[in-house]
Order: sequence, then C-alpha cells, then structure tokens
Amino acid sequence: MPDSTLLHELIALSAQRTPHAVALTYGKNSLSYGDLQDAVTRFAGGLISLGLQRGERVAIYLEKRFETVIASFGAPAAGGVFVPLNPLLKPEQVAYILRDCNVRVLVTSPERLALLDPVLAACHDLRQVAILDATLDSLQALPAGGALAYCRWSELLASPERAGHRVIDTDMVAILYTSGSTGKPKGVVLSHRNMVAGAKSVATYLKNRPEDTLLAALPLSFDAGFSQITTAFHVGARVVLLNYLLPRDVLKALEREKVTGLTAVPPLYIQLAQLEWPASITGHLRYFANTGGRMPKETLATLRARVPKTQPFLMYGLTEAFRSTFLPPAEVDRRPDSIGKAIPNAEILVLREDGTPCAPNEPGELVHRGALVGMGYWNDPGKTAERYKPLPGREAGLVLPELAVFSGDTVRMDEDGFLYFVGRRDEMMKTSGYRVSPTEVEEILYETKLVGECVAFGVEHPALGQAIQVIATPPTDGTLDVETLLAECRNRMPAYMVPAGIEVRQGPLPRNPNGKIDRKTLSTEWIEHTGC
Repeated sequence: MPDSTLLHELIALSAQRTPHAVALTYGKNSLSYGDLQDAVTRFAGGLISLGLQRGERVAIYLEKRFETVIASFGAPAAGGVFVPLNPLLKPEQVAYILRDCNVRVLVTSPERLALLDPVLAACHDLRQVAILDATLDSLQALPAGGALAYCRWSELLASPERAGHRVIDTDMVAILYTSGSTGKPKGVVLSHRNMVAGAKSVATYLKNRPEDTLLAALPLSFDAGFSQITTAFHVGARVVLLNYLLPRDVLKALEREKVTGLTAVPPLYIQLAQLEWPASITGHLRYFANTGGRMPKETLATLRARVPKTQPFLMYGLTEAFRSTFLPPAEVDRRPDSIGKAIPNAEILVLREDGTPCAPNEPGELVHRGALVGMGYWNDPGKTAERYKPLPGREAGLVLPELAVFSGDTVRMDEDGFLYFVGRRDEMMKTSGYRVSPTEVEEILYETKLVGECVAFGVEHPALGQAIQVIATPPTDGTLDVETLLAECRNRMPAYMVPAGIEVRQGPLPRNPNGKIDRKTLSTEWIEHTGC
C-alpha cells in the first residue's frame, strides 16, 4: 500500500487498511475510518460545488467535534487550505484572521455565527458560510442579499461527488495563526509535506500504533493539538475529542476512554498533578507528553508518582517548524532540565550570531532544518525573512539555498548533544500554554479608551508559566478604575490573555532611546519591587 504524501491521505490509507476501526470519539458517539473518509470526500465535493478554487482558504471556527475534523481534512482534499480558529477567540480577532488570509468559506455553528454577525461585513473576501445544525428557520432569519451566501452542513455533504483540485506535497495545506512579537497574530503557512512528515516523525518516537487511543485535549488550532489527530490517523489509532471545563474532566476522560497517550501543556499538568488520579489510569496510559513550555520538576515528579508505569516525554517545538526536540523517557532522571535532541527527520543546530556553531554549553540560537520547516508567514515577507533564512556556509555550490527556521530562542548543547532551554530573545509571553504578544494586549487596552499609556509583560507564575502584568496610566484628565478595565478585558480578550494584575501609575511612562515605552525597565523594576 502506498505511503501518505498529502494530509488527507492519512485518513484515506487508514480507511483502506481498517475501514471499521474507530477513528474518532466525541461524547458517546464514534466514527469509523470508513465513515470519516466518506464524510471528508463528500465535504470536499461540497466545497468544489461552491466554487472553491485551488489554494483558497477555508476557516473553521468550532469547538472540537466531528465536523471540525471533517472540515480540516476535507478542505485539503478539495485542494484548498484550512485555517483552524481557536474557539476562544473573540469576534474582532476572528475577523482579523478572516481578512488577513482572504478566507473564502467559513464553517461555524449558528451560535458562533450570531457572535460574528457584527464583523462579517468587513470580511470582503468571504463568500460562503457553512452552518452546522442549521434549521430552515435559522437560515431564513439570516440577512438576505449582499456578498455572503449561507448553506447548511448537510447540504454540503449531499452534493454530488466531485474530484478536488490537483495538489502536491509542497503545496500549502494550512495556515496556523500564532501571536507575534509585534502585535497582531501572524499566519504560519504549512505544506502537506510539513504536516505529514511531522505526523510520521512524532508517531515514530512515541511509538504510536493502531491500538492507541489519544486524547485531544489541546485546541486543534495549535500545532501540538492538531498533531494528536495526524499522528493517530497515520497509524490508524483512535482520537477522543474533548472540550473540557475542569482539569478533573481530563482525568475522567483518561479513565473512561482508556487513553494510552496524553499530550498537554505545563499549566494543565500542574493542575492535574494536584488531583487524585484513578489508580486504573497507569494501567493503560502508555505515555504523557509535555509541550508549550518547561515542565516544573515538582510537577513532573508528582505525575510520575501518580502514574508510575507511564513514560514521560518532554518536548520542545515552534509552530514555524511543528516539533523540534524530545527527551526520551530513559533520560528524564539524568537530565530533567533538558529538552532533548532532534526529533526524527530533523536537525537542530545551535548557532552564534555570525552563523558559526556554538561550542558545547555555549548559549546560542536554536535553528531547525529539515522537512518540517514551514513555508513562511502569510503575506508578510519582512517577518518571513527575519525567521526563515539560509544556513550560512552550507554547500556553496547549490544554486537554491536551503532555508531553516531561526527560532529566536536561546539554548545550549552539552557535550553529549542534549539541548537545554535558556530563554527567548523577544518579548513574547508564554501563559497557560499560549504565546501572547505584549503589543496585542496593549492594543486592546488602548481600544478601551480607559488608559492613557500602558505596558504589558510576563512574570514567572507557578501554575501559568507566566502571568500577564500590566502597568497603566489614567487617561488625560481622567481616572483609571482597575475593575472596570478588567471587565472590559474579559469582554474583549480570550481568558488566557486577560491580565492577572494591573498597576496604576501617574504618567508619562519611561521611554527608551528610541522613544518607545521602556517595557524592559518597567518589568525589571516591577519584579525587583514585588520580589516576583
């Protein structure tokens, strides 16, 4: 049987091998690989019937459910590009992404569509909205005329079967939006090759197999979240889709579904470590994997005591190259602070600013080369050139230089080749597993018109990784009420972006030599003053 080269072939080939095996479980319902493949094919035909052209974008604004997965693989099967939107995003943030990458088709629910109604008119490239569970009455209540057309999910799946546009593995397949260091989210463009190679690499070192059951607890808009789907589909395993409210819901799902593999971020693991685990979980949970930040030693020790038969995998990755390193379980006791070595089919380098390799234990920038290196940032050649660069001194005779991802993270490599994270070069904050731009937080604060000047920065937090702290001044000739400002933040921001604290100062705030508010000095002063 041929191997997968395109994203949607991960499902198609597993459906050929084991059509009756369960691919997805959501609540009390399950979907076999055969039925999933049929739904993906029919959804792809429905997109073609809507006039979707090769490479056009299909955005998916849903919680984790069957339709989310079907649309994510059906859009590539049609020759399009899927854009998964974090369900926690607010309408203005969704609209920004829809405009930024010229989305043509939006898949969402009636409830989410009602939230988006005030902002969709500004999304000039959007032509079609596919609505889940929409009744005839709800469709008739939608605004008539204009550029937007609405259809029901069932209508798309009932369209005549049509072949998708021809694509190859170097064509783009997805745009994943991640916070950037300069404000608005940036779209990381990934190819079929990137995502399929990533699935194969991760499945190799995690030793995934058809008998596995993986819990999809992370958002599918995260590369690590979507990886739970692709690695499982590559080997024909089962994925349990979970939209949890409380950490205890995760434990219940692990026990109920007899999950064998769990991947999560440190803040969730910190919460899980504080709970009592059902004794039966360690009997079937083969591994737990950490991504999105450093796992605290105490948390790791507690988890290993909770599930002593379960192997821990500590990982490091970045959306621009999917996954970069992992620490094998056999090394965890000897090197608990390490992020490991390169994953299969990738090379990780530690380079000085002049591009030369660092000596052992000399700090330098982590640089990733190989099949998982993405295609750049959507519609942003400047940022792409900053992060995706040719490797210095590599094969001078090659006409086309190889591009690698320069992560912006400082690491060191010991004499045995194991890597250790030192810190980030930019000002990005990592909170609750999310990368958050301080500029994006500040822009929303300014939009409230409740502040004069403001600055946001991250401070170490035992559960969140970093908490978001804000220093703000009152507006001119006014006062600043912290509770009112926080209420506005909760209305305008996802929960993970809401500041943990706001300190009011009289302005103006200090500037650096470039005339910008001196975030570094303010954060250093705040930390020294509070002792955090």
